[in-house]
Amino acid sequence: MLTRLIPLVAVLTAAGPLATPVAAREAAGVAYADIPAGAYSIVAQVRARPGKEDELREATLPLIPLVRGDPKNLVYFLQEDRARPGHFIFYEVFASLEDFEAHNAMPYVKDWFAKLPALAEGGVEVMRMEVIGDR
Repeated sequence: MLTRLIPLVAVLTAAGPLATPVAAREAAGVAYADIPAGAYSIVAQVRARPGKEDELREATLPLIPLVRGDPKNLVYFLQEDRARPGHFIFYEVFASLEDFEAHNAMPYVKDWFAKLPALAEGGVEVMRMEVIGDR
């Protein structure tokens, strides 16, 4: 048994970074220390109309690379409730209110909001937050 494990260990060791989880290799983005005290954050939710879950997901998924590619965005996560498909939670962090407003003025954001009346119940519920911490 041990003689069969030695070649496997050698292969995994030689693989180096390839043997680590993808998330560990792709630790890109902003570090906690880079987020300024008082940063402007958003926690928002939107719920799909019955039968529109897939359409809302398809309309929303393209936002991920667009928002993360926005130089004013520090953190962006789109999440979907496992128990209630079509219920999405957004977590976004910007350095300032002005940066968030500039983000909302982007054409792709406006286009997404224009699709919501047909796809979502009650629009987007938004909590406007301030990042606090020990800084």
